[in-house]
Parts: sequence; C-alpha cells; structure tokens
Amino acid sequence: MILEIVQYGNPVLRERCKRVEQVDESIRILAADMLETMYDANGVGLAAPQVGVAIRLAVVDVAHDPECISFLKVNGEDAPLASIMPLTFINPELEFTGPKERDTEGCLSIHDVRAEVSRPSSLKATLPQLDGSVLVIETDGLLARAIQHETDHLNGVLFTDRVSPATKISLRRKLRRLVEEG
Repeated sequence: MILEIVQYGNPVLRERCKRVEQVDESIRILAADMLETMYDANGVGLAAPQVGVAIRLAVVDVAHDPECISFLKVNGEDAPLASIMPLTFINPELEFTGPKERDTEGCLSIHDVRAEVSRPSSLKATLPQLDGSVLVIETDGLLARAIQHETDHLNGVLFTDRVSPATKISLRRKLRRLVEEG
C-alpha cells in the first residue's frame, strides 16, 4: 500500500525515533509499504518518520545504479550490490570511515529542494534485519550516503541541517514557503 509521505514542517520529522524492540507482522507490513511508497515516489530511501511513524526503521534501494559504489563488503566478504537490495533495516549503528565529500541531496519529505551536503564518503554500518540477522556493511558512494541520510531521519535530522551556512540562508525562503503550504 502506498503511504502518505510526511512533508517538511511536520513535527514527526524532528523526533528522535524509538528503537524497534520486536519485529512483528505490523513492522513487516510497514516495511513493505515503505518500499512500495519509496518506489512510487522515485526515491532511493525512506525512513519510518517520513510516513508518520517514529520508529528506527528505514529502507534503501540503489540497485538502479550498480556503479554508484566502488566497493561493498557484507559481513566481511565482497558482495555484489544486488545481493542486499532492497535493504530494510532497524536500529542502525554507523561508523564513518572515509573523508567527507560533497554531493547533491534531496528528500521525499522536502519537495523541490536540493542542496550540496558534505558527508563521510564511506562507512561501516551495522544494520539489524527484520528476520533477526545482522548485516555489517562496508561501502561508499550513493549507498553510504543514502544510509546516512535515512539514519539522520531516525535521529530527527534533515539534510537541510547539514548544508553550509550560506546555503541555509539561500534555502530559508523556500523552506518557509513549504511550511506555510503545509
């Protein structure tokens, strides 16, 4: 089922989400609906607060661009990108391993706003799965960026919080308009 994507200004986007302590059928259904919603909106990631649910659950799929990463290790072994896509995870833990890189980001919850964001270029992510297993992913590129972006959502942080001060000033009017249009 396609869910409504919460838009900028909604307080749920600023909440630090609760840990998922137990995966039940409602969590599995929510995750499947989030994937369907993300695909329908042509996104590469979606976090539960973006559909109004303040829990630490997110989905990512960058399989449309297998060249978007230069390496991928899953649980210490080299792996093809397709082997983990789409990626659904709860309660992520991130360790940043690369120098910061700037790239353009957007967000399904902030329509028509894109900006340069500086983030670590690579990471090691411990990503518990819905089936109780845990993936430890080491990667870079768009996958690393998407995991960071979605994890930020779980902490109540938006990509617009991570832009340069000059960019924040230039975005202020657009963001104010989005809140007013609500």
